[in-house]
Amino acid sequence: MDIITLTTFLTPFLPYLLKAGEKAAEEAGKKLGEGFGANAWEKAKALWTKLQPKVEAEPMAEGAAKKLAKSPDNQKAKASLQEELKNFLDEDKNLAAEIARLMQEDSEVISKVVNTFNLTMSGNDNVAQNFAGDGNKVIAKVEGGATIN
Repeated sequence: MDIITLTTFLTPFLPYLLKAGEKAAEEAGKKLGEGFGANAWEKAKALWTKLQPKVEAEPMAEGAAKKLAKSPDNQKAKASLQEELKNFLDEDKNLAAEIARLMQEDSEVISKVVNTFNLTMSGNDNVAQNFAGDGNKVIAKVEGGATIN
């Protein structure tokens, strides 16, 4: 189970997942997901439905999820949520198996979201590419370190 992939996939959807049940949040999440394929929002909701009870029961996890929803580039919040999710999945093998199954079902959709929202570079003269398609055209040349989300 790749916790980094799981967290990176969920991150752009977190603002909407945390407000699940609110019609406006559902519609916004659905619209965001449409850019990645019909199943992206449904996949995010399915994963969150499994993880939400554990996250809400642990204040550190819930706080990290809320911080990450407000600021998707907050690396401390991301690392904290990753640690909490890892602990949940290590402790609950059934949950881990279910999350792994859900992630494997639509791995192309998950990869598309992850590759779009997670590109970290450091050093000089880096070249950023659109890994999600378009023939991997160069889309940016970055001087110094940068994180593109």
